[in-house]
Amino acid sequence: MPSILYVSDLAYPARGRRYCDEDIYLTSQLRKTFNLAVCHPEDAAHLMAAFDVAVVRNSGPVIDYPEAYAHFREQAEATGRRVYNPLTGKGDMAGKQYLIDLHELGYPVIPTIDTPDHLDRLPDVAEYVVKPKAGADSHGLEFVSREALANSTSDLLIQPKIDFRYEVSFYFVDHDFQYALHAPDPHQRWELTGYEPTKQDLEFARKFVEWNDLGHGIQRVDACRTQDGDLLLVELEDLNPYLSLDRTTDATRERFVQAMTGSIRSSLT
Repeated sequence: MPSILYVSDLAYPARGRRYCDEDIYLTSQLRKTFNLAVCHPEDAAHLMAAFDVAVVRNSGPVIDYPEAYAHFREQAEATGRRVYNPLTGKGDMAGKQYLIDLHELGYPVIPTIDTPDHLDRLPDVAEYVVKPKAGADSHGLEFVSREALANSTSDLLIQPKIDFRYEVSFYFVDHDFQYALHAPDPHQRWELTGYEPTKQDLEFARKFVEWNDLGHGIQRVDACRTQDGDLLLVELEDLNPYLSLDRTTDATRERFVQAMTGSIRSSLT
């Protein structure tokens, strides 16, 4: 039976969510198919050699333990250890530079720059969002005026503050869509309900999954619906996306576990 080192910070204090509940559920299901042990992300580097694959799940933002995460990546790459998701992700796994790159390539993302010198590439709005390139979970996010942007540094992202109707997330295992959830109230990001995506919605989300080109793994495509009805990418989470499985149905959770189990098995061959 293949073995999994399941990497999770069960004590991570997420706002409005309990990461540990999701990981307790997933590990209870995955252990039916795999030998499994759970460890904190700061312990993963020196434990993973004894397992077939390290599955990185709700381990919290890596900015909380940058040295341990860098060591984990170095060890995995140097020894050829399997990691799920693979460490080749181009989304949040690699920082937020992809938002700038995708904007420049013409993808439907929130317009993003990292220097006030490029303000002409953004719409002229009353407020802008400034956040760290290496941030996560809204760490360091601020709303500022156009004038205040003169003090912005290259390690910060600059975006226009978008007046959106709601946020919606699309969840994929490998390249296969699993389910979607949305937050009807823009001020309650994690008060999620079921969402039935249209064909156009899925075409939007698949653009980013295909661009990322992960052979295996779990991805969450976060978007906002503008007042004009368009979708714009907010984030492509490909490192340890929280799945909000508690907001789905029993049948959806069962299908997700089957898909995840099959994906991990396939990644080992």
